[in-house]
Amino acid sequence: MISPEEVKRLREQTGAGIMDCKRALEESGGDFDQAVRRLRERGLASAAKKAGREASEGVVASYIHHDARLGALVELNCETDFVARTEAFQQLARELAMQVAALSPRYVSRDEVPAAVLEDRRGSFTREAQEAGRPSDRISEIVEGKLRKWLETVCLLDLPYRDTDRTVGDLITEKIALLGEHIRVARFVRMSVGDAEGDVAAA
Repeated sequence: MISPEEVKRLREQTGAGIMDCKRALEESGGDFDQAVRRLRERGLASAAKKAGREASEGVVASYIHHDARLGALVELNCETDFVARTEAFQQLARELAMQVAALSPRYVSRDEVPAAVLEDRRGSFTREAQEAGRPSDRISEIVEGKLRKWLETVCLLDLPYRDTDRTVGDLITEKIALLGEHIRVARFVRMSVGDAEGDVAAA
């Protein structure tokens, strides 16, 4: 028998609907962790469908390094205040602030990289390939490969998540599936002592 307390606990952790939580617990034989996994698996298929939905609620999370010389702020948005108050969502926001502080991205995603910056990088990579004597018919392919690698180091969503084979974007997709709402990084700022401007990015 699934207790109302277990259903409430699962709902508070995942943000899923009451009936979805009850069903997941029943199908998992009352195993809480398995119920969480079931809700996550169900949601992954629908995560892409949520991308166009408005996300105007959320939180601002911070991370300050232990020596107080480095810190970051991240605004993370979702669709409802209920999800914004869940521990899972707030933990995600804190994780993202830590990622920004540690890895120093310049943009939220590839879509935010200015066209002029991309063209400047292409030009630089093209000159490098030509000076290295690369075959002319392969230069375009080499340049695009280097550009992809560069984007993976400056865009938050493309950065590796800790020591895993997942990216930050993969982590957010998993949370969309788990919490059942569109989630997006609206903006972030990274500051360090002695850096007057800091790194600011907005979606």
